[in-house]
Amino acid sequence: MEITLIRHGKPTFELRGKAQSKEIGDIVRNYNLSGITGEPPIASKHKVISCNVAVCSDFTRSIESAKALGFNNIHLTDPVFREVAMPHFAKGSFTMPISAWSILFRSLSVFGFSNNGESLSMAIKRARIAALTLIEISQTHESVLLVGHGFMNYFIAKELLSRNWRGPSQPGRNYWEYGKYIYYATY
Repeated sequence: MEITLIRHGKPTFELRGKAQSKEIGDIVRNYNLSGITGEPPIASKHKVISCNVAVCSDFTRSIESAKALGFNNIHLTDPVFREVAMPHFAKGSFTMPISAWSILFRSLSVFGFSNNGESLSMAIKRARIAALTLIEISQTHESVLLVGHGFMNYFIAKELLSRNWRGPSQPGRNYWEYGKYIYYATY
């Protein structure tokens, strides 16, 4: 059995500039609604063409990326594969660069902060469900491609590695980067 985790293509919505804390929710929503720009590299297309089925999150950038890779019939589209939902405040006028907000909120999520998003522990639990879903699909279809998201792919990879799958510790941080995981039974 094989599972390939690939990160989606570059989103059309860029997380740049400064924002007030009360604006982060709208920025996250707009980012999650964005599609992709550009085409996948030939190497990525060649790598995933051998996968029997593709699954993805229900975010547009994931679905468009699967189609750009040549998978017009997506086996499963499911919110379980979504990117880790960044927690944030709904109020406040303090202004910082969006990248600083992201670092702050991701750091707070490690300590359980989950307002309007999810904490790290919540994301890891969801990644466990996502990994089990992928394993089940790979048992039926032998090889599956997840067109997913950076943080969630990382947590899914950790879960696979803990279950006798072999592959890289990080499936790829950049757009269109991937990691392949192969199951090794232990007897």
